Amino acid sequence: MYHPSFSDLTRPVRPAGAQSVDPLVDLGRVSVLIRLSGLFLVAIGAALFTQRSADAADDKPETGLTVTVTSDSRAITDVTTTPNVRLYVEAGMPPTPFLPGGKFTAVWQGAIHADLRGNFAFQATLNGKLKIEINRSTALEAAGTGETTPLGKMAPLNKGPNAFKATFTSPDRGDAFVRLDWTEKGPFTSPIPPDAFTYSVTPELLKAGQLRLGRELFLERRCVRCHADANLAEASVPELRMDAPSLEGIGVRRHSHWMARWIREPKSLRPTANMPKLLHGPQAQEDAEAIAAYLATLQTGGPVKPAEARYQTKQKGVPEDEAAPAVGEPKPLYERLHCTGCHDPPGAPELDPIKLSQQGIAEKFPAGKLAEFLRAPEAGYAWTRMPNFHLSEQEATELERWLFAAAPKPTASAALAGAVILEKGRKLVQRSGCLNCHALKLENQSIAPRLADLGAGRWDQGCLAAKAGPEAKAPQFSFTAAEREALAAFGRSDRASLARRVPAEFAERQERLLNCTACHGQVDFVPPLEVLGGRLKPEWAAKFMAGDIPHKIRYDFHPRGEPWLEARMPAFRSRAELLALGMAEQHGYPPKSPVEPPVNTTLGEIGRKLVGKDGGFSCVSCHAVGPLLAMEVFESEGVNLALSADRLLPDYYRRWVRAPTSIDPQTKMPVYFEEGKSPLTDILDGDGEKQITAIWEYLRLRDKMPAPNTGAQ
Repeated sequence: MYHPSFSDLTRPVRPAGAQSVDPLVDLGRVSVLIRLSGLFLVAIGAALFTQRSADAADDKPETGLTVTVTSDSRAITDVTTTPNVRLYVEAGMPPTPFLPGGKFTAVWQGAIHADLRGNFAFQATLNGKLKIEINRSTALEAAGTGETTPLGKMAPLNKGPNAFKATFTSPDRGDAFVRLDWTEKGPFTSPIPPDAFTYSVTPELLKAGQLRLGRELFLERRCVRCHADANLAEASVPELRMDAPSLEGIGVRRHSHWMARWIREPKSLRPTANMPKLLHGPQAQEDAEAIAAYLATLQTGGPVKPAEARYQTKQKGVPEDEAAPAVGEPKPLYERLHCTGCHDPPGAPELDPIKLSQQGIAEKFPAGKLAEFLRAPEAGYAWTRMPNFHLSEQEATELERWLFAAAPKPTASAALAGAVILEKGRKLVQRSGCLNCHALKLENQSIAPRLADLGAGRWDQGCLAAKAGPEAKAPQFSFTAAEREALAAFGRSDRASLARRVPAEFAERQERLLNCTACHGQVDFVPPLEVLGGRLKPEWAAKFMAGDIPHKIRYDFHPRGEPWLEARMPAFRSRAELLALGMAEQHGYPPKSPVEPPVNTTLGEIGRKLVGKDGGFSCVSCHAVGPLLAMEVFESEGVNLALSADRLLPDYYRRWVRAPTSIDPQTKMPVYFEEGKSPLTDILDGDGEKQITAIWEYLRLRDKMPAPNTGAQ
């Protein structure tokens, strides 16, 4: 449901009906710095909050809609933005982090655009009540208990912007949800492209954005690790449980001289570092070296070496160790994995300030330890943003050698330290706050005020002070003025939002902070991020993002051997299930797929005929079916059909088969059904919808699908 405001950017509005692209993709290049530094996309809005006057509403419109959500029980209102009229709120759960659970009303407002004057009908699937108004006339008014409403009357849309308002009232019982679709002709609707909507920034939206920025900074900087709150339960915001790299065995995983530099001034090595500067005063450098010397003695424990990966990159039945035919000059693995989406490699001629530079990577990792890290980045640091690419030992070693060959060689040697320095370093680790975030079998002697004791008037002191005095002991995060104001605004709130888990809001934030759009919508054959929550079943998506599905859905090589899909979906195990649930709810779908009835075997047999070559659509030409390989792939091999029922939401499957080019204009998938009619008139009376259902029943047999007819004699 939630989409961030980014009020200093203007984006061209695509005509209605153009290819649907997530606004996050449009913002990707500009907002990566903010994502990587842990800031909310409304950071710019928060900065402008102190500068802009009430004429903010006169600015050029932004893509999306504003949504104002009001709690029925307390008459509290929250405002944010969203790409579309979609939401899913489980019964009793809060609709936003800033509202309590219970009944609510949501009002979307903005403008809906058409490329040419025309008439459109709207349809919704919902549990609750919905009213759609366009140019102040009612286009749809309906109530539902989970079903899809009839099409509303045809509503005229002028070329360009048309005033749009949608009002949703949550139901008395059950989960609240709504998904709004439209159609210009024919009975079949489709989701409204996000770029069809625009909204204008208001002072209220900027103020709400400032509060969200403060909350996100509080979470990303792990403030609760120092300022503990015993009242925050397991059901609270997941990021409150974020860890930091374990210090167990750190002495063998990092160079001592690098650790000293990092401890002294983290932002000198990584401008986007979340770790604060803990040491101050004239002794800071000496203290940093003492801590590094102590940490260098920690030689045991910590992350363990992972088992050999067996990541499948070819179709079943093709031996994994069978080399593909050589086609041209092979690209480095670094390039094939698209590491440049987040990193600047060593020796890059012009460093991109929005990426993490790897110039000093050889200064950081001892030989062999980078490869070890790459094979299990989450070992010892569950919430790392570095994903697991399922690398084999050979692949990880190749990457380390490639990076070390390009990076400057380390110049400093490990410092030898006596007992006095090591003891000083140990005490500093205990007293400086290191152990509030980092795990180590050592008593934590750091003390900081509890969150409950930080009244509204104290959020300009300590680590939030505009200027640290000479005797300051608080961590220094180098917050900007806008960030300090946002944190102060959050501190003045009741902070109840920390105890409220909103899956859709979590997914929006993590999609951005994990830089998902560096690949999604940017790399060939990697789908835009905005379609996934409405395409994939959350159970399957959770397993895929966790790395528990050890194969690609499409494989690296065509049957003829030429490479075509080199990108690889990495794993984000700590976030996978939460992301999958949130992405589904962002699109108005439940976090758990409804139980489907038993397979209709009669229809399934008809579906088998439709998939085959003899009297069917010849789907097996481009798609594998279980162990049966695709037979006649010319350009783009399709997904193995035996995997489809576990992956795809039934709604998405139907939209795709009816009109694949409306979802992906570049697809090679043919259009077989025109206005619900099939060219195969002798099967199910040529009824396209019945044939689509029959194919789905066949797909639901999954790995028990009998092979379709291949046309062989």
